[in-house]
Amino acid sequence: MREHLIVRVIVKMLVPFVLLFGIYVQMHGDFGPGGGFQAGVIVATGFITYSLVFGVTSTIRALPLAFLTLMTSLGLILYAGVGFAAMFSGGEFLNYSAFDPGHPEHGQHIGIILIELGVGITVASVMVAIFITFAERWHR
Repeated sequence: MREHLIVRVIVKMLVPFVLLFGIYVQMHGDFGPGGGFQAGVIVATGFITYSLVFGVTSTIRALPLAFLTLMTSLGLILYAGVGFAAMFSGGEFLNYSAFDPGHPEHGQHIGIILIELGVGITVASVMVAIFITFAERWHR
């Protein structure tokens, strides 16, 4: 896509807004439509669009596979960690009310935000890693 200057400029301007919208969906997920999975897909779409226009090599420079693997693990650890933290707080696995027994709604709010963040990180990094893996095979 080196010869398509207009496409490159538009994608370069568009990708930050796509990523920002993904963050908005992530943060808005506990109040309305959205959440971790949707936000992860939107963020991954931003990186995949960048990769389609600027190439897989430049995407790997920005997001090395080791970093994507680390982010996938971090999201899973965050998800499981919230569940175990609820257990250590005296509740069941993923029972967020145990985080603040005096105000269970407050504990549920904190738990949902952390769980959705873990899901969003994992979904985004796995989707980009899958795309890069298949795109690299095709590119060879």
